[in-house]
Amino acid sequence: MANLNTLDVFFSSQTFQEEELRKKIVVVIDVLRASSTIITALMNQAKGIIPVEDMGEASRISQSVDSDNLLLCGEKDGVKIEGYDLGNSPLEYSVDRVKDKTLIFNTTNGTKAIKKAVGSSNLYIGSFLNLSTIVHTLNEEQKDIVLICAGWRGRMAIEDLLFAGNVIYNLGNGTLPHEARDGSKVAFGLYEKFRENISDVIHRSNHAERLKEIAGDQDLDYCAQRDICDILPVLNDGIITNLYG
Repeated sequence: MANLNTLDVFFSSQTFQEEELRKKIVVVIDVLRASSTIITALMNQAKGIIPVEDMGEASRISQSVDSDNLLLCGEKDGVKIEGYDLGNSPLEYSVDRVKDKTLIFNTTNGTKAIKKAVGSSNLYIGSFLNLSTIVHTLNEEQKDIVLICAGWRGRMAIEDLLFAGNVIYNLGNGTLPHEARDGSKVAFGLYEKFRENISDVIHRSNHAERLKEIAGDQDLDYCAQRDICDILPVLNDGIITNLYG
């Protein structure tokens, strides 16, 4: 069973130091949109996803990988990077585009959080799309757990924190111990308040307002869905694959 007394939540990738994650189980959360896109790519049979921090790292890696089965993917400030094959809309990652491909993935917030957390014991990727799979996996873990919200440029993103709260709520069957960490209490309380209106809260979030101007509402509708798959993305040796694939 997950230990909710020690489970911690960080509100952005700038609110923790790498050493705080040593020997811990980490879930990186970027609901809009990196986590949702990674899960969708694996659901549609991508071979693996290599997260990078910037275009320079993406370029270096692309030169050492079989280009026939490689796609450069990602965004900067929500917009597809010029010259890349795909952006960061999960709706772009269809079976026809990604099956059996290795994706180099570069985003403004999500992949930076992943790269900063590589020193953890196990690193999973979570969003509402694979909620129950994340909860089931964490319930089986014996180590301390950290939920990392990618946020947006160092700021809190309410959709990430809502997902963290949903995970904690489900792990505790709707209760939270008094000894829980402050971050867990905030996430849990936020989810309790808004749990009947998750999709509406996501659509009204600050990050959603930015995305609507770039991608409309379709990505928001997609990312607000719960449990559409049992994909469990896990990072090993620099590449994200589906643990159950």
